[in-house]
Amino acid sequence: MADLNRMSAADVMTRTVVTVGPEATLRQAARLMTHHHVSALPVLKGGVVVGLVSEADLLQPGATPAPQRDWWLHQLAGEVELAPDYMNALRDAGRSVGQVMQPDPIWVPEDAALPVVAGLMAKEGVRRVLVLREGALVGVVSRRDLVGALAK
Repeated sequence: MADLNRMSAADVMTRTVVTVGPEATLRQAARLMTHHHVSALPVLKGGVVVGLVSEADLLQPGATPAPQRDWWLHQLAGEVELAPDYMNALRDAGRSVGQVMQPDPIWVPEDAALPVVAGLMAKEGVRRVLVLREGALVGVVSRRDLVGALAK
């Protein structure tokens, strides 16, 4: 069994990271997420991380709050209806990632200890943290990566 206290972000991170630019449309981002089986994409501009866009950001464009955590599942099931202006915003494939992304995503250096990474994820309520080396994106640690470390 691996000693999690001795492991770092670099030991468990996903190194092949699919990214998107802030000018990409929401539809393009959704297609990338679907094709690569990921739930979020780091947003890069000129090679620099400027944000993070997740499935939740794509499902909640603009400032309209979701009535409940899994509101969209209930909507797809036909249990609730969304306001017409909200539905129009969802269908607006011309909106850009830069308009809905989370700026300044949570990140750690690659030598961050795994307990620190897990604690930061818990404290910030995030499902993933970016891993940077000298300001450049080198990986992502997700909850799945943490579960994988537990399984070793």
